[in-house]
Amino acid sequence: MSEETDNNFLSSNLNELRSRLIKSLLFILFVFIVSYTFAESIYNFLLEPYASAVKNEPNRRLIFTALHETFITYLKVAFFSALFVGSPFFLNQLWKFIAPGLYEHEKKALLPYLISTPILFLLGGMLVYYLVMPLAIKFFLSFETTTANTSLPIQLEAKVNEYLSLIMRLIFAFGISFQLPVLLNLLGKIGVVNSTYLKQIRRYVIVILFTLAAILTPPDPITQIGLAIPLLLLYELSIITVKMTEKKTDDEDLDA
Repeated sequence: MSEETDNNFLSSNLNELRSRLIKSLLFILFVFIVSYTFAESIYNFLLEPYASAVKNEPNRRLIFTALHETFITYLKVAFFSALFVGSPFFLNQLWKFIAPGLYEHEKKALLPYLISTPILFLLGGMLVYYLVMPLAIKFFLSFETTTANTSLPIQLEAKVNEYLSLIMRLIFAFGISFQLPVLLNLLGKIGVVNSTYLKQIRRYVIVILFTLAAILTPPDPITQIGLAIPLLLLYELSIITVKMTEKKTDDEDLDA
């Protein structure tokens, strides 16, 4: 009887999980279709940092060298938009699945992490769009030359798909890297690390973060420093929040 009850319980949980995954996929598919309808407008929004950098040069353009290139680019725009918009919905469905099995104090402990994850990703994307990308574009454009300096002019003619790949690579690199405080606080919560240990390994973390920034970004100092510096600040913030978590845990233990 007990085994049958366990099987029914497992079957019920699996059915609910499947239902919530299907809802998430359907929502992402819906957002994908809507995003493709507005793909040109979304791409123009992503193009704004480049357009602003060359606004005084009316002859600037983007090119495509394959018949299907723009079509594929708009599909990628719709796909990235669907992932970005659909992620909070997926996290919400995940929370609704696991929340009934948690105690009240466990819910209070996990909920801030689920909320902060998309917010930190958004902050990383905003840093790319409003600061890092404009600076990087100006840096790359500085390598253009005219016939006064070379036998032939060297001028950028950016491709549609390559620009999208660059900006989306940076947005996802910054967005995922900005999850560092969430990861370290979770590790601190379960006792894997503590604030003292994080302070002790700071010098090694600095090297690791700059190496990570060099791997995740294009080979230029603007984007590499633009990622490494915020990560260092987030690491220092993580030390403070982990210490606060430790103090709160100690206070709760004393009250108990």
